[in-house]
Amino acid sequence: MSTLSPELIEECKQKLLDAKSEVLNRVKSSRTDIVSDDKGGDEGDQTVRALQESEFLRQNARLRNQLAEIEMALARIANGSYGICEETEEPIEEDRLKAIPWTRLSIEGAEIRESVDKRFAR
Repeated sequence: MSTLSPELIEECKQKLLDAKSEVLNRVKSSRTDIVSDDKGGDEGDQTVRALQESEFLRQNARLRNQLAEIEMALARIANGSYGICEETEEPIEEDRLKAIPWTRLSIEGAEIRESVDKRFAR
């Protein structure tokens, strides 16, 4: 169960909703940019367009991941588990939540996860 004040939870919830709106707007505007591109042109134009489309897909994947993190944070607020580190099961630092309201890890939890990831990356 979360030990955060209702005021902090509400502040973070508003930041999450604002971030969600911003991400959705960025997805919409980037989709419009790629669709409005002309498909004609020489081989060089087509190569540039292919590179732009590749970058669009990478950016779109990042935005989808961020949107998923935001949605999960909103779900944690709804179920009362917001602000609890997934790694340590201890409260996440308030300053960290204010800076990154969709975070699932405390600083300690992030360090643990990073060291585990490094160990298995070898």
